Amino acid sequence: MGVSEALPRMRRGRPAAASGPSRGPDRRARRSEPSCEPSRESSRKPSVKRRGLRDRLCALGALCLAGVLCAAPAARAAGPAGCTPSGAALVLPGVRLWCTDTGGAGEVLVLLHPNSGTQALWAPQVVVFAAAGYRVIGFDRRGWGRSEPLASEDNGAASIAADLEALAQALGLGRFHLLGLAGGGFAALDYAAWKPERILSLIVGASTGDFSDPLLREMVARIEIPGLRAQPAAYRELGPSYRAADPQGSLAWTQIEAQARRPGARPQRLHSPNTLAKIGAIEAPVLVLAGGADLLAPPALMRRWFQALRHAQWGLIPEAGHAISWEAPALFNQAVLDFLRAHPAAPG
Repeated sequence: MGVSEALPRMRRGRPAAASGPSRGPDRRARRSEPSCEPSRESSRKPSVKRRGLRDRLCALGALCLAGVLCAAPAARAAGPAGCTPSGAALVLPGVRLWCTDTGGAGEVLVLLHPNSGTQALWAPQVVVFAAAGYRVIGFDRRGWGRSEPLASEDNGAASIAADLEALAQALGLGRFHLLGLAGGGFAALDYAAWKPERILSLIVGASTGDFSDPLLREMVARIEIPGLRAQPAAYRELGPSYRAADPQGSLAWTQIEAQARRPGARPQRLHSPNTLAKIGAIEAPVLVLAGGADLLAPPALMRRWFQALRHAQWGLIPEAGHAISWEAPALFNQAVLDFLRAHPAAPG
């Protein structure tokens, strides 16, 4: 089965009937290539077959090769000479933020990783999105991976949205596409509502949204399996079909998750509480992707907050758990690219 993609909703509170995937015109042919040339293999349409550990490590290596220093925009536009195998740390207010940037002159796509993991989880996406003509930027959130607070009082002191805005200013970004998964989806909704002038389009996957509305709080409490969060992360977040089909990929995900948080890292707050009214004011087009086997953010829960959005499309990845971009990269990537191509930046 493929991704069940809904066309834009015509009426509030009711998704449009699903039909075949609608693809916008491919405007990437006229764009300049990314500064780090992808391999020929990465430019082909991904296979629906799930990748094993070797494929993921290859993708992760390509991500490292595609990383460029988070320095001045002029330096990044120079081309392949600006590439490094390790990304770079950028000193921002209260944090030394680790980021990677594929460079190039294409539209910018910023990735916000989930609570369980770091930007390393985007390895199956970065090369594919860069090969499609996008400049892909990712970073480890404060206290995760290689990003560290500058002082103890900075630990968890700022929102992810505030760190993203500081990064956007430091890199001289204008408008960009924003993709957030799970906990990164909380922050993506938060940022899009706070800085609407920055957002070309928004993609949120496998996320409860961390809403403050009593209706959604009660729904989360009703559907959560008792003791679920005490289970190992792989049982909470990876779907059973994926664990059965790809034990090596499951192990690779578990290793990334186990090393994600720095010792003593504190969760970052939202810039302002997420509410249905707050996201209802977002004018940018939004793609919401759910996993059919997600125990933490099941489709029924995500559809409830999806209905509050003004300009939204719905997609379902069958059998995928909470880690939808890792478990089903070919389906996830194609759904995202189809959406991005349908919502390009306005000329000029």
